Amino acid sequence: MYKFTGFTQKANTALNAAIEYAENLGHTYIGSEHLLLGLLTSEGSVAYTALTARNITADDVETAVRNSVGIGTPTVLSPNDFTPRSKNIIETAVTIARSLGHGYVGTEHLLIAILRDSSCYAMDILDAMNVSAADVAEEITKSVNVSQNDANPKSKSQSKEKTETPTLDQFGRDLTAIARQGKIDPVIGRQKEIERVIQILCRRTKNNPCLIGEPGVGKTAIAEGLALKIASGEVPEILKDKRIVALDLTGMVAGTKYRGDFEERIKSAIDEVSKAGNIILFID
Repeated sequence: MYKFTGFTQKANTALNAAIEYAENLGHTYIGSEHLLLGLLTSEGSVAYTALTARNITADDVETAVRNSVGIGTPTVLSPNDFTPRSKNIIETAVTIARSLGHGYVGTEHLLIAILRDSSCYAMDILDAMNVSAADVAEEITKSVNVSQNDANPKSKSQSKEKTETPTLDQFGRDLTAIARQGKIDPVIGRQKEIERVIQILCRRTKNNPCLIGEPGVGKTAIAEGLALKIASGEVPEILKDKRIVALDLTGMVAGTKYRGDFEERIKSAIDEVSKAGNIILFID
């Protein structure tokens, strides 16, 4: 199963199902029709609920695809086999999520992205089934807005929490909060490293991962990828309420006039981390 960082578990399920459908149908590409099929396998998701409420089933869509495109010999595909149009739909979903201030990309964003591409094959299938794209989009938007409202109390709690960490607020960046605001792009190609960091952080002892590499190889991207996973709830229970704060050592050194100023700032930051109890400090 491929992991799409920044996407919810249900969205990951849908994207992997899209790949599997294309493989089983013997197609050499993963198109918008396969994305639609994938969304119809993610039971309980916003997209699945919106589609099945209109009596759209995976069987009906698959039949339409078989009749129109045909089938071939089952093959093996990867995310590299998404068509340019499918890639554009996925990128549009990321943009939609970011514009809504969501720190994750869900099935709802993927379906809205499909509905916006009126010339894609998935839309041809929905049109043939007399499905109103406007109605589906409106229902999804309502669901998304409810999710946003439910998240507001949490944002207030986070705001209160920040006042208890003034040094970290001044000299650090809360990557988890930034991820929830949709300001961090999905991290591609670092899934193995991110999973390893999660594994180490969940240890009882020896739980301080050290990322080693030349400047620019993607060490910060791994921390951002972890922040995205926390924001979307795709981490073990022990990490779900954690904040990842990237500490700016250069900023802490700047403006220190007297001996001991820097050490005092470091001590204050460490004290705040200890008292908060839910902060993972990322020092670059």
